[in-house]
Amino acid sequence: MRSESRKRLRLTLIGPLWPYRGGIAQFSETVSDAMAKRGHEVSGVTFTRQYPKLLFPGSSQLVPDSKAPDVRPVRLLDTLNPLSWRRTANHILDEKPDVVLFSYWTSFFAPAFGSVARRLKREGVRVIALVHNALPHERRPGDRTLGKYFLRMCDGLIVLSDRVRQDVESLGARAEIRQVPHPAYDVFGTGIPKEEARELLGIEVDRPVLLFFGFIRTYKGLHVLLEAMKSVSERLPDALLLVAGEFYQDEERLRSLAKPLGNAVRFDDRYIERQHVAHYFSAADVVVQPYVSATQSGVAQIAFHFERSIVTTDVGGLGEIVPNEVAGLVVPPENPAALSDAIVRFFEENLAGQLEAGVRRERERYSWDHVCDAIEALAQQGENATD
Repeated sequence: MRSESRKRLRLTLIGPLWPYRGGIAQFSETVSDAMAKRGHEVSGVTFTRQYPKLLFPGSSQLVPDSKAPDVRPVRLLDTLNPLSWRRTANHILDEKPDVVLFSYWTSFFAPAFGSVARRLKREGVRVIALVHNALPHERRPGDRTLGKYFLRMCDGLIVLSDRVRQDVESLGARAEIRQVPHPAYDVFGTGIPKEEARELLGIEVDRPVLLFFGFIRTYKGLHVLLEAMKSVSERLPDALLLVAGEFYQDEERLRSLAKPLGNAVRFDDRYIERQHVAHYFSAADVVVQPYVSATQSGVAQIAFHFERSIVTTDVGGLGEIVPNEVAGLVVPPENPAALSDAIVRFFEENLAGQLEAGVRRERERYSWDHVCDAIEALAQQGENATD
């Protein structure tokens, strides 16, 4: 949308925002900032309770010791309390937004989000969802039914990969779908020299370093990478796999797989706070994403921000993000031999310079402007429909 035709919107975001942590929260906060920089009036509503403790495997759902943003989101929505759903809708209606943007990624939120969206629509508020996942990675009974309930309440949908578009369409969503590339994160500061980063992390300067980053869950395939490391360690005896992130699943199994590898694997098993993310990506030679299933990946976009190439698997939207032999190496999923061959090749053929140049070229495609354009276009369509 051209700037001269852009109408100033009153936009309310609903989903994880400060003080909640994780990739979806970081994405939502960046969208909020980007829309505000375009001159829109942006407010936010987040959770009083996001997940019950029984369903949350991590140590905390909140960012530790975080500084509050200049404009704090209102904490109103309890996913398990229908009374809060009504209060949330009432609060948003009092704000009189032109459009409301939900961040959606799992069917657990569909009852709460759907109830709020239905009330807003009855009062003439346009509802858009930015769909990170239409169906969760670990499927449960009822996922499709719940997903249909919420997505059919929406007037417009934004997706970030072909895979998510296909899932949305399979659920029978009636709204217009806008597909944009997952933007590259720019909220983690700038990189630092590799030698400095390794000194901070206590890693030898001359070791080949592979980085696996983010919450550790089964679908991310760390078990496949640990199997591959057996061959990698034989062929590159000094190689280090640095696993940086909090265990959400499979801790005992993964530590058992890593034990025979000795000091070839290091677990920094905690939530990596925002100010430390640059240390890990700056210290790494290459980022490895051995996912067994995926839609798209925020980790890949953090890697792009820090100009690190990626060895990844051809699942979901990862092949779209990381073109093979251009910005990284792409291998079949659940194939430790192919994964180890790609990692060894990266180092033996000194591919870092070539692939990082490709990362810099690819990164130009991943602007936050695409997300903002999609929001504006879907909001404007609501106005056109009532002209």
